[in-house]
Amino acid sequence: MPNVLAQGKTIECKSGENLRQVLLQHTVDLYRNQAKLINCHGVGTCGTCAVMVEGDVSEANWRETARRSLPPHSLTQNRRLACQTTILGDIKITKFDGFWGQGDTVVWTPGG
Repeated sequence: MPNVLAQGKTIECKSGENLRQVLLQHTVDLYRNQAKLINCHGVGTCGTCAVMVEGDVSEANWRETARRSLPPHSLTQNRRLACQTTILGDIKITKFDGFWGQGDTVVWTPGG
């Protein structure tokens, strides 16, 4: 079973689970400020669940690629939308600042 390291938590989950759902089920602070109230609830259209992922996850699908190709995101930025990401193995998650998680300042790391 894969381990997800995020915000100082080690979360054990099943391979094939959705990253957004796993993080929210374990009270990881995925959304920043008003994005906690205003988000697409996993549809992949808002981009507020963007995180940096290190480890074994699914390839980006068309919906994620389309959203990340629009500002303030960029396909050259090392971010994924948690709602469109499937966990395949052990991963580490880092969250950045900005309403959409698109900033350059780290908010939290895998270790805390």
